Amino acid sequence: MSIRYLTAKLAQQIDEELMNTAGAFSIDQLMELAGLACAQTVATIYEKERYPRVLVCCGPGNQGGDGLVAARHLGMFGYKPTIWMPKPGSKDIYKRLHTQCVNMRIPTLPASDSDHNLAENTLSTALAASDVVLDAIFGFSFKPPVRAPFGAALPLIARAGLPIVSVDIPSGWDVERGDDVAPDAGGLGLGVPVLLYPDVLVSLTAPKEGVRKFAGRHFLGGRFVPKPLEEKYELNLPPYPGFAQIVELPQQDGGSSQKL
Repeated sequence: MSIRYLTAKLAQQIDEELMNTAGAFSIDQLMELAGLACAQTVATIYEKERYPRVLVCCGPGNQGGDGLVAARHLGMFGYKPTIWMPKPGSKDIYKRLHTQCVNMRIPTLPASDSDHNLAENTLSTALAASDVVLDAIFGFSFKPPVRAPFGAALPLIARAGLPIVSVDIPSGWDVERGDDVAPDAGGLGLGVPVLLYPDVLVSLTAPKEGVRKFAGRHFLGGRFVPKPLEEKYELNLPPYPGFAQIVELPQQDGGSSQKL
């Protein structure tokens, strides 16, 4: 049987069960395992000898927390990560995860302020000094359109020409409709959707409906779903090899590969 793709509602329901008696996980544990899977995906595809400089782009929610964990692990793996998070999360766990990165001397770009040109120049400079981007901006709870400060940032990332690894759902995509989203350019007047087309995707827990036609390399991460929960929702997850935190999924034909 093929792996099950999740709607936003079902993904949220499974997350809730993972954190109640069915899974008994804390949010810290789930973020740690998810972020480790993301870091392992980057390290599997982009070896640090050729791609040492990773720009980790973090949103303000749990997706951004996964990115911060990934940045820490990438630092441990010998990469040189830099964090871009123009809108830091307000939760205590987010702050602690960022402090862990600071304690490892992982640099963070200055936060966005009222001078949008300065903020965009800072991101452009960081992109020019990077080898790969880890996109941990929006998760499965995101609903278009993209708003500031990310509306101007996503086109900059897309046009930088760097390899992109997206976490769970490419930023700007609808979790169920994929890249079939209405045009919105964050006030730039470009008349095109603001979204990323990554080269690599790491889905967490199970892939989401919106990435059925994703044509790049697709990995499953988050090796934490108990067997009874997998069976209850008929997820049909593939076996993870050995002690790896990720497993590659078969490539889809005719998927989305457009670049901005």
